[in-house]
Amino acid sequence: AHILARAGLLTDHRCTIHWENLPGFIEAFPDIDVAGNLFEFDRNRFTCSGGTSALDMMLYRISLQHGERLATKVSEQCMLDRIRGPRDRQRMPIRVRVGVHHPKLITAIELMEANIEEPLSQEMLARYIGLSRRQLERLFRKHLGRTPAQYYLELRLERARHLLYQTDMPIMNIACACGFVSASHFSTCYRQMYGRTPRAERSQAA
Repeated sequence: AHILARAGLLTDHRCTIHWENLPGFIEAFPDIDVAGNLFEFDRNRFTCSGGTSALDMMLYRISLQHGERLATKVSEQCMLDRIRGPRDRQRMPIRVRVGVHHPKLITAIELMEANIEEPLSQEMLARYIGLSRRQLERLFRKHLGRTPAQYYLELRLERARHLLYQTDMPIMNIACACGFVSASHFSTCYRQMYGRTPRAERSQAA
């Protein structure tokens, strides 16, 4: 998708990209319609999210043009137990990748992941999921061993790290995109988590 976007071939077309690259892509190409789907067909533009999704995309295309029976036979040859569709999720569910099952905790994490640029306060998070702030803190400490603020900060710093590696955005812009009010605060938090400043991180990756 990056190559097509740079070539101007995704103008007025919908596309998709790997979930890890999605924030950087949106920052680099704000006018392109990008989704978080497994793959996308938009007229004569086919894009997938990487990994095995390319195989899913081709199998799905076979099913559309030649029927599910042939697609199933090809799928069996590839030792796949099912053909995923374009709307299937890219990432594992939170309960699997984080290892939690409490529904309110899962909802809180979903809200955090969806609000990186403008972080929600703990009071707002608690209100959205029907808990008090103290109940929310106890829930996070019990299941994740950290406070909601600590967990939220880690999510924001992980997003920042992806942007440092995948884009040429100025560090101040990355700080703003990840909910930090200043570059100095961002740099301090980043160094505490990763052992180096954002500038040093980018220099090492170059």
